[in-house]
Amino acid sequence: MLPYRWLRSAVPSLAALVLLLPPSAAEASAGTRPGGRITLTDCRLTPPGGTGSVLARCGRLEVAENPAEPAGKRISLSVAVVRALDARAHAAPLFIVAGGPGQAASDFYAGYAQAFAPTARSHDIVLLDQRGTGGSNRLVCAFPDDFDVAAPPPSVIRELSATCRNNLAGRPEYYTSSVAIRDLEAVRLALGYDRIALYGVSYGTRVVQHYLRHYGAHAAAVVLDGVMQPDRALGADTPLDAARALDIMFRRCAATESCSSRFPDLAVRFEAMLSDLDRHTYTVKVPDPSTAEPRTVAFDRNQFTGAVRLLNYYSVTTAVLPYYIDRAAKGDFAPMASELLLLSGHLDEQLAYGMNAAVACAEDVPSYAGIDRASLARTYLGTGQLDELATLCEGWPRGVVDADLFAPLHSSVPALLLSGEADPVTPPSAAAHAARGFHDVANVVVTGQGHGQLAVGCAPWLVARFLNLGTAKGLDVGCLKTAAPDPFVIGPTGPAP
Repeated sequence: MLPYRWLRSAVPSLAALVLLLPPSAAEASAGTRPGGRITLTDCRLTPPGGTGSVLARCGRLEVAENPAEPAGKRISLSVAVVRALDARAHAAPLFIVAGGPGQAASDFYAGYAQAFAPTARSHDIVLLDQRGTGGSNRLVCAFPDDFDVAAPPPSVIRELSATCRNNLAGRPEYYTSSVAIRDLEAVRLALGYDRIALYGVSYGTRVVQHYLRHYGAHAAAVVLDGVMQPDRALGADTPLDAARALDIMFRRCAATESCSSRFPDLAVRFEAMLSDLDRHTYTVKVPDPSTAEPRTVAFDRNQFTGAVRLLNYYSVTTAVLPYYIDRAAKGDFAPMASELLLLSGHLDEQLAYGMNAAVACAEDVPSYAGIDRASLARTYLGTGQLDELATLCEGWPRGVVDADLFAPLHSSVPALLLSGEADPVTPPSAAAHAARGFHDVANVVVTGQGHGQLAVGCAPWLVARFLNLGTAKGLDVGCLKTAAPDPFVIGPTGPAP
């Protein structure tokens, strides 16, 4: 797998809600459409490593791997439709585009079905596993088990990257965002929908915004959750965004009596730790959360800061970060190491790392040549992670990237934008920039939250309300103003009483 510290935005699963939905009359006639043929049959969607399932109607669509060669190699795309609870509803179906890159839409929905339940009352939910993910010719890499818990030298990264690239199930140059939007349009045509709504999370917001550039006439509304700036590649500002989010955590801890008294001067001690980790590497043995076998995790500066960044993604894991930093500062890395193995194991289940690299190497890494390395070097992450990703991308083929992938977006499609104040990868500033390109938009920032707002507070009902209204004008977003981040954990027993 790609080391966890390179990953963009995988969203952890929640307990799935079992929805018993009847097939639709529209599905029965969705056989021969201009975009191809999809025959839908009953199926169940189960979240990776989770429990419960969602009843859906599943099918497949054959498309060309290389869009420029329609008579060439074909790949099969996995499509699922979760029928609206109200069979009389005629609202635009909601297409879900997952994050990562590398997470399957079906896996994401199965984990977040509860959060989509208000929308599913009146909207069909359409789940296309983006090519290279899930059931759509998944691009996986067989990396060593300890690759995510060690910091390999460049020579090892190059060797493992070449092995991954040469053993993929497809040609990675055709697994980019620019090709993915053509698949979305093919599925829309094959299912016979005139207009669709789209929900994109994190990397999925790039795909949704690019779909609007090319097929906006068929979009009824969009929800962008954890918004990527439409005219900028990801990575150049990542260390700065991560530093900003960590500073929010430090300031919130200092302003919270239970946290500040239990972990005084946390930010100062963190900086002292970084200096120490520049000179020393610490190892710890902990049980593997899946097998209970002992695993050794080595912490140098890059490994430690990568773990901190991952833990600072979401409110629930940010809540334990002061405790983990405090323990590590006292020489006990075991709590952080255990959490690291657990989180990286979840990412193993959810992300197709070959597809992740195919997108990053084609779309983002080429922009790194002009980054301001001096400003990045002053952050806690520095340039190490970007340098490692650039090394991994050496030798990857030039992917299919539309000339307008990073062009400014101007759209009349109604849009709801959701951001977390403390998001370390898609900060509120990216959403504010994206919002300028929409004429009918509500841009909501949720205090204290990290990456992805779909399951926070009233967000499920707000999303459904927006989609039912079909406009952001007059949309009351006040209910999200009361959402609060998880309380800080101050010890093994949890938060302060």
